[in-house]
Amino acid sequence: MSVSATDPSAPRPEVRTAAGALRGTREAGVAVFRGIPFAEPPVGALRFAAPQPVRGWDGVREAVSYGPPPPQGGHFGMDALARDAVGNSGQAADDWLTVNVWSPEPGPGAGLPVMVWIQGGAYTIGMSGLPEYDGGRLAREGGVIVVTFNYRVGLEGFGQIEGAPANRGLLDQIAALEWVRDNIRAFGGDPDRVTAFGQSAGAGSVAALLAMPRAAGLFGRAVAQSVPGTFFTPELAAGIAAACAAELGLKPTVADLSVVSPARLSAAGDAVGAELGAGTEHWADRWGRAALRSIPFSPVVEGDALPVTPWQALAEGAARGVPLLVGHTRHEQRLFTALDGLLGQVTQEQATAALDAFAPGRDGARRYRDGYPAAGPDELYELVHSDWLFRMPSLRLAEAQTAAGSRAHVYELAWPAPGMGGAFGACHGLDVPLVFGNLDRGQPAVLIGEDPSPEAEALSARMRAAWTAFATHGDPGWPAYDTGQRLVQVYDTLPAVTAYPEEASRLIWQDHAFPALPLTGP
Repeated sequence: MSVSATDPSAPRPEVRTAAGALRGTREAGVAVFRGIPFAEPPVGALRFAAPQPVRGWDGVREAVSYGPPPPQGGHFGMDALARDAVGNSGQAADDWLTVNVWSPEPGPGAGLPVMVWIQGGAYTIGMSGLPEYDGGRLAREGGVIVVTFNYRVGLEGFGQIEGAPANRGLLDQIAALEWVRDNIRAFGGDPDRVTAFGQSAGAGSVAALLAMPRAAGLFGRAVAQSVPGTFFTPELAAGIAAACAAELGLKPTVADLSVVSPARLSAAGDAVGAELGAGTEHWADRWGRAALRSIPFSPVVEGDALPVTPWQALAEGAARGVPLLVGHTRHEQRLFTALDGLLGQVTQEQATAALDAFAPGRDGARRYRDGYPAAGPDELYELVHSDWLFRMPSLRLAEAQTAAGSRAHVYELAWPAPGMGGAFGACHGLDVPLVFGNLDRGQPAVLIGEDPSPEAEALSARMRAAWTAFATHGDPGWPAYDTGQRLVQVYDTLPAVTAYPEEASRLIWQDHAFPALPLTGP
């Protein structure tokens, strides 16, 4: 886990939080504190429980290393990366719930805006210590405080387990935001100017938090980058959790699963995910679209902590008064198509199957062919997957917010990534290095190339300026979205404010409510 170079001659910053004193580092003019616990480790008697307040400590706690990540699925080698990180953290291996803070001006009284990042990872993987999430550049150049944190993922965080509260990963996020509310003044932040921002599953989490009564008042602005449309009914979530437990010969209960090591539990989730990815008809009959897209975990609309879907909640005014910045990339699906080895290889049969499975309504497939008459199999496959999973859920979140009389600003990232010969286009995840300004670090760097171009740097500077302006003043620099002009910011080589570019898709999906995904079979 890379850490920015420290300045050995600079005095090390110290702050005092409610739990105790912390000593961090100073890196390129920014005070950095890593691995600060915001809740007790969710292990032992607290396994599968809601997060509990962290106990205090005596003396000054060193806050120089990222905390150990929560148990991870095996996608992109994250399980191995997590094991390495645990060994390098210098902390207890089960101290999963920690925050990291980058502050250009630590100490009470500065009153800086605060940006709290929620990373993505399909609710299955994700850790705050990845180099692409280093908040130094965003904090230094934007004049904001950046906070990142770990939350439980996979079965630990989102499995529907009997005897445990649902959506534990979301409850962890609320606990982290409560920590920010109670402690960020010590780092120079204003708890009344907090923006929650996230991408992919992190954006889905932001959307969920906007709908959760327990999160009300913890942040005053929200940024949702590529919101996934997948929220589960309790029945679907319980069915998938039962299949994961069955991999271990157990039942999906706290009593059974609390004695299973986190690594084995993650492996069981991976095994079920692999079966979904194999296209087994049995799972598709039972779990529908979740199986067809190999999505074993998502927030559960269980009627309590998460009463209804974000689209319904926002339309009913749940986030009234919370300005929203939301958008997507133009070619969301292309990265996944490439990972599946189908880039440029989609057959007519595969495109038809995708349209039949994911297009909305009884005539959705026909409407795609009518709306995109020149599209071949590759484009139709990409369009319907992009629209179902990310593009239309993101747009509809903005429309739900404006329907309630609140303000939403919409963007689309259309700039094609130059890495890998430009094959990925403006794909899912490209926005992350551009927003953080970490163009040559971490996994997304492959999209931009080893030597970022002046064009990439300029685009990143524009996006960082818009995101930090939104966090500071509530205005990213372009008009709010409305259902008349539908103006959005398109980020390309030459950015422009224009009418929403994906109008054909918008019309196809305009009557779709994005309900929670149901259990479709016994």
